[in-house]
Amino acid sequence: MKKEARKQSAVERAEEVFKKHGGMMKTTDALSSGIHPETLYSLLEAGRVEKLSRGLYRLTGSPPLGDPDLIVVAKRIPRGVICLVSALFFHELTTQIPHKVQIALRFGTAKPRLNFPPIETFHFSGKAFTAGVETHELEDVPIKVFGPEKTLADCVKFRNRIGMETVVEALRLYRDRKPVKVDELMRFASICRVERIIRPYLEAVL
Repeated sequence: MKKEARKQSAVERAEEVFKKHGGMMKTTDALSSGIHPETLYSLLEAGRVEKLSRGLYRLTGSPPLGDPDLIVVAKRIPRGVICLVSALFFHELTTQIPHKVQIALRFGTAKPRLNFPPIETFHFSGKAFTAGVETHELEDVPIKVFGPEKTLADCVKFRNRIGMETVVEALRLYRDRKPVKVDELMRFASICRVERIIRPYLEAVL
């Protein structure tokens, strides 16, 4: 009976730790916060936490995640940056619904293993990786995503992989938003080395 009481007490303490972390924790964070592996397993077995992805758990009954795919990726791959069509979708610059989360990694970084959600990785180097990064919070989780102007320049650079029609649509949607930051667009186009390519499209669309 005492053993059961201790187990129940450990489970309740673990739930409190989860709540202090916004209801979601990686296995490594849970263990470093004093949650025993057996307690974590008990929480999962009892349905008190749910497994979002490998090594990522969330308290059952927590409010629905606004954008669960991005949140999972941000938690599992904190050094990555949401890019290309996924970033366009985040900024409401595309009518496409991404089937994979596209994420930028620093050149030389190994592709992370993630069973869910599906991801597509792109390697960036130098300023192409560090410039234009914005940090937004979803469900108290910091999400790194390239800003609209940097994303448009990136999409032109990777036009052969995402399709030029996607780029043109994004530019038109961007045009309908105010203000249009042409100087910023061209600055990022210079970083991405696509100034000559993007200029005629800007002249036609903007």
